[in-house]
Amino acid sequence: MLEIIKSIIIGIVEGLTEFLPVSSTGHIIIAESLMNIPSGSVWTKAFTSMFDYVIQLGAIMAVIQLYFHKLNPFSPRKNEIERRQTWRLWSKVIVAVLPAAVIGLLLNDFMDAHFLNPAVVATALILYGILFIVLEKYNAREDVNPWLNDLNRMSYKLALAIGFIQVLSIVPGTSRSGATILGAMFLGVSRVAAAEFSFFLSIPVMFGVALLKVGSYLHKGGAFSGMQSVTLAIGFIVSWIVAWFAIKFMMNYIKNNDFKAFGWYRIIVGIIVAVLGVAGLLHM
Repeated sequence: MLEIIKSIIIGIVEGLTEFLPVSSTGHIIIAESLMNIPSGSVWTKAFTSMFDYVIQLGAIMAVIQLYFHKLNPFSPRKNEIERRQTWRLWSKVIVAVLPAAVIGLLLNDFMDAHFLNPAVVATALILYGILFIVLEKYNAREDVNPWLNDLNRMSYKLALAIGFIQVLSIVPGTSRSGATILGAMFLGVSRVAAAEFSFFLSIPVMFGVALLKVGSYLHKGGAFSGMQSVTLAIGFIVSWIVAWFAIKFMMNYIKNNDFKAFGWYRIIVGIIVAVLGVAGLLHM
């Protein structure tokens, strides 16, 4: 029962933080360390590493559910023009995913092995928190307005540029959504459009990463015990449900607010990670 409770807690943390620009990695590290994970026969180091990535697919399912009509080129409710626009949107997503597919997937394990430590995570949390605050203060000027509010008007060149910025998220603590949203806004995309494009990019990226992690886990001799299978399924479902509410909250929030609150929050979490790291209380 205790293992199931741990899975539920991690699923909640993942669902809440995957699409908010606050770094799900930083929050999961704190949560798992407080619960003494990895440890025991269920939460082995190899299983925990794979678990943390696979439950992200639950959060991705929330995106697919919420944006199914917008992302579905076969929707009977769309006319021919809207279907073509949907296909073009997917083609832009694919273009933006290419840098992550080539660079991110190749370096993912290397980054986890060499950069997944309190100093890097805390630095990334704080640095991007500061960048969000600085960018939003700049955007608050009367002479500054985003030039792109509609993803249908996004060029392939811009999509590719955002894709390269997304690669920065391989640094632990950066936040995939944080990097893409910040980068898109820097390039002139509105908050809502930047957030939505970040959501859509996550679909192929996280499916690819999760499959890579599962494949690597099995290739190295990993197997699933009955309890591990149960915890994985529960974490996946909980992440899906919580992410649905988190996405709804975020999209409603940024329609009338900026990202400065998230920036300050990142700085606070970064300081917490740094203090816990110095105290030797984080498990990575």
